[in-house]
Amino acid sequence: MGEPFDCAKCSESLYGRKYIQTDSGPYCVPCYDNTFANTCAECQQLIGHDSRELFYEDRHFHEGCFRCCRCQRSLADEPFTCQDNELLCNDCYCSAFSSQCSACGETVMPGSRKLEYGGQTWHEQCFLCSGCEQPLGSRSFVPDKGAHYCVPCYENKFAPRCARCSKTLTQGGVTYRDQPWHRECLVCTGCETPLAGQQFTSRDDDPYCVACFGELFAPKCSSCKRPITGLGGGKYVSFEDRHWHHSCFSCARCSTSLVGQGFVPEGDQVLCQSCSQAAP
Repeated sequence: MGEPFDCAKCSESLYGRKYIQTDSGPYCVPCYDNTFANTCAECQQLIGHDSRELFYEDRHFHEGCFRCCRCQRSLADEPFTCQDNELLCNDCYCSAFSSQCSACGETVMPGSRKLEYGGQTWHEQCFLCSGCEQPLGSRSFVPDKGAHYCVPCYENKFAPRCARCSKTLTQGGVTYRDQPWHRECLVCTGCETPLAGQQFTSRDDDPYCVACFGELFAPKCSSCKRPITGLGGGKYVSFEDRHWHHSCFSCARCSTSLVGQGFVPEGDQVLCQSCSQAAP
């Protein structure tokens, strides 16, 4: 009789039977599987020696059990993600946990470049200026009623324009006749002196500094010959085609103020009633 050749586990003879050799001796197939095989994390059955075994972290699976927990697609040769201890194919993971691009409606894949604003998400290449349709990327932008504009497009579309040069006012400016002006554009029509912050008036909608308006358009005082502008609360007196500053309207002889008093014109002069009755 030959030398014994038995299973190291059950001691049954292995002559004429399939066996598996290990460092600790030969095992019949059932004993080998019961001793060394891993349990499938999905079906809880042993993964036999003749089965393809797949594992993830500390879990082992039959090839047929290594599937997406939602769509049951095999993950043996597919990229996958583990979420809350569940294995998911990329499609199911993106549908369940990834954002949708607010522009194109497609999934924003994990790890891809994206932009988020106001609770919405965009692919980087889909976040465009509503004006020039160029990608906004990391540039500054201005939101307006659901649209997004780069700064130049927003200024061109919405910023007020100067009544003189028609260019946009990005900051500052002054208002004249209910229209916006650059401070440097609001100048005297006569001498081009800047008028912002200065007292000025207008003629036919054109602005003039006080000096130019007086020289060009204001009547001249019959006494001092200087312009009567009426600006700054200045009062004047008119008689026929002649005009006087209040301070200049006085008797030509005694210099008594005639404002609110009776007077008598005499040639180019005006006299108080006393002087008009006195002998010259």
